[in-house]
Amino acid sequence: MEEMLQAIQNGDLAQIDTVLETFLMHESPAEQYEVAEILMQYGYLNEANRVFEHLSFIFPEEAQIIIDRATVLMEMGDEDDALELLLSVTEDAPEYPQALLVLADYYQMQGLFEVAEKRINDAIELLPTETLLQFAKAELLFETGRFSEAARIYDELYNIDKQFAGVSIAQRLAEVYRAGAGYEAALQYYMEALEEEVSPDLLFGSAYSAFQIQKYETAVGQLEDLKELDPDYFSAYLLLAECYAMLEDNKRAYNTIKEGLKRDEYDKALFLFSGKMALKNSLPHEAIHYLQQAIALDPEYMEATLILMSIYTEQERYEDVIDLFEHLQRDDFDWTALYPFVAEAYDKEEQFEKAYEIYNSAYNDFKEDVSFLEKYCYFLLEDGKQAEAHEVVKRLVDLQPTEQEWQNLLERFI
Repeated sequence: MEEMLQAIQNGDLAQIDTVLETFLMHESPAEQYEVAEILMQYGYLNEANRVFEHLSFIFPEEAQIIIDRATVLMEMGDEDDALELLLSVTEDAPEYPQALLVLADYYQMQGLFEVAEKRINDAIELLPTETLLQFAKAELLFETGRFSEAARIYDELYNIDKQFAGVSIAQRLAEVYRAGAGYEAALQYYMEALEEEVSPDLLFGSAYSAFQIQKYETAVGQLEDLKELDPDYFSAYLLLAECYAMLEDNKRAYNTIKEGLKRDEYDKALFLFSGKMALKNSLPHEAIHYLQQAIALDPEYMEATLILMSIYTEQERYEDVIDLFEHLQRDDFDWTALYPFVAEAYDKEEQFEKAYEIYNSAYNDFKEDVSFLEKYCYFLLEDGKQAEAHEVVKRLVDLQPTEQEWQNLLERFI
């Protein structure tokens, strides 16, 4: 026994194989079972299976050994044999609920969630007060997005004990409330979980929840701690920059997002927010650079494209607007939100036919947009399209009946 334990602790696989045959012949079944569990803990699954197979030969009706061997086979990827063993456990065996739970794990891994839940419910019907079965059901409900049901069970378990199967219930409650948009409760449980253990994921989860309920200072504190604990936790930089932006500290927000880009230069969201913060800090040329980088990562990144076109338009870089639009067209990407910028650009570049085509295509989507209608109206008047201009002016009068400019325009058609 001592020789076997020493070989396991030393990680000496050759010695384990050498000793195992003699061990199985001479040691008691209780000691064999103990060693099998230790082999499982150390990851020697083939060896553990060998022990359980031996014990199954000695005790063919022992349900616990059948279940333990099935568990090992499942971890080894031999799921068919594991399933066959589990299904052999009879309903009158005291271990039958445990077999149902392992079956539920199997079906859950296969994505057969309804079948898994049925197995857990069967086990709960046999042992209605067994909290570990309730915990297993809560885990399944959480994984399948049934957050309110999962939260109800976690809450009940929380009042019994703070941990089950080595899992913090406060942490689970934090995660389930956050997933279900119950950010106030989530933050409370995240803070409790952090008292037990500090981890990057818990810090980020607490910061995200705090951000959602506008507790930006709290979120900043959590994220700064997270950066110190794990500087490569990339998601922290964008959220921290957003927090600073909400606190109207645009300079710090900009510096933070640039720091994030140094660590992750393939996240288009970081480039987009860098562009936004550059604009907030009156740095349009830098904004253009970051937005171009975002679009290079995703040529159909709509928000980045829209902001970039608006900057080009403000700077009267109409050729750049047209180049960007025509590049998108070559890729069969069409988005009417860009049309007002594109129509104006074609107009300014004296490509009137194209300007008219884009204006006309955009009209239905922008018939509530006074700024668009005004430009469209004057374009039509300059292009001699009086009847169409008349319709646009009437629309402007409907939207702003007290605006004298539209009344004056309308009188021109009387």
